[in-house]
Amino acid sequence: MHDMQRRSLLQLALAAFPVTVFSQIAKPAPAAKPVRVPAGMDREGKKHSIGLSSTTYKVLTQDTAGALFVLEQANQTKGGPPRHLHHDVDELFYSLEGEYIVEVGSERFHLKPGDCILGPRAIPHAWAFAGGPPGKLLISFAPAGKMEAFFNERENRGIKPGEYTTDAAFMRAFGMELIGPPLVVD
Repeated sequence: MHDMQRRSLLQLALAAFPVTVFSQIAKPAPAAKPVRVPAGMDREGKKHSIGLSSTTYKVLTQDTAGALFVLEQANQTKGGPPRHLHHDVDELFYSLEGEYIVEVGSERFHLKPGDCILGPRAIPHAWAFAGGPPGKLLISFAPAGKMEAFFNERENRGIKPGEYTTDAAFMRAFGMELIGPPLVVD
């Protein structure tokens, strides 16, 4: 009798939710293709210059169906972008080489090689290369949002190396808000 009740309950559930719903829930996402980018190379074989950094894209937005965008910035000159926030994107800063200052909210962090800090979405943040030996900073955006498109459009607009975007409307169009000036590095 108990088995009959279970079968009836299962039949009721299947009638209420088509099998396609169950198959979509149970089906794992398709496996992404491995993405390998050799040291010093760009995912697309291009050269990018963002602000004071020469930049290589490591994982493109399309590689992860929008879940992640990763770039590496090489720095030789002190400084960084203006204070800003991302409405829908978390930003992870990971120092590969050199030293960086990162402010997230009202807290200031000094990153040395191997250190990282998360800049959560909707929290103002800024970073700057602190100088000394050349630095490399790996920056990851999750989800990718419009960050790759932002950097590409920035280059299309001809923003020169050594300059950062301070156009609030342009930043807003890509899900960011300009909050204030860059960090001052002594």
